[in-house]
Order: sequence, then structure tokens, then C-alpha cells
Amino acid sequence: MFQTHYERIGGADRIQALVDAFYSHMDELPEAYGIRKMHAEDLAGSRQKLFDFLSGWMGGPQLFVQKHGHLMLRKRHLHFPIGDTERDQWLMCMKLALADVVASEPLREELYAAFVKVADHMRNRAGNAH
Repeated sequence: MFQTHYERIGGADRIQALVDAFYSHMDELPEAYGIRKMHAEDLAGSRQKLFDFLSGWMGGPQLFVQKHGHLMLRKRHLHFPIGDTERDQWLMCMKLALADVVASEPLREELYAAFVKVADHMRNRAGNAH
């Protein structure tokens, strides 16, 4: 029987754990400074938006769309200079968060591969943006 990524990861609680791990890594790792400085000092709003996005993106409730309308991810991020360095920093934090939260290696690999596609799509500057 087909299960969504939302079901396979364990629903809202596990997505919240993923978001929390992601932002903890972003907040603590010096090598993530470039993307951390793009965020507000208080990460509460960013945490909520990422949780809402991931919920729907993984096949669960479409919380982001219900609250904010159509995703338009790239458009919503155009005011941030995102090049290879920023993409790689984001992916590093997400890879670590996946390792922290997702026990299933096949699921971790599937999600990471999907995140790479999203992160590549978000680039809006050639090379390194900083």
C-alpha cells in the first residue's frame, strides 16, 4: 500500500522534529552562517513556515497553502541572494537534520534527493551569491 512521505516519516511530530533539528544546525554551525544571517534573529516564524510547507510537500495537510496561498517558493525567496554556497549550506543543515530524525536510510535518501531538487530550483544567482 502506498504511503506518503508524511506518513512514512511519522506525521506532524516527526516533521516538527526535523524542522527543529534543521534550525538548530543552522543556528549552531559556523559553516551555515551565510544562510543563518538571511533569517530573523528569532526563528519562530521561519520554523512555522517550514513546518507548514513540509507538511503539505510530504503529502500531509496543506498548511502553508491554507495560511499563505500558492507556494510560489522561488518567488517568495527572490529577495534573498541564493547561489551555490547558500544552497549547499541549506542542504548541509537538512542532511544533518534528516540524519538526526529519520531512522530509515531509504526514506532519508529519498527525502534528501527531493530536497536537492528544491534547493537547486531556489538558486537565483550564478555561482556564490555572497
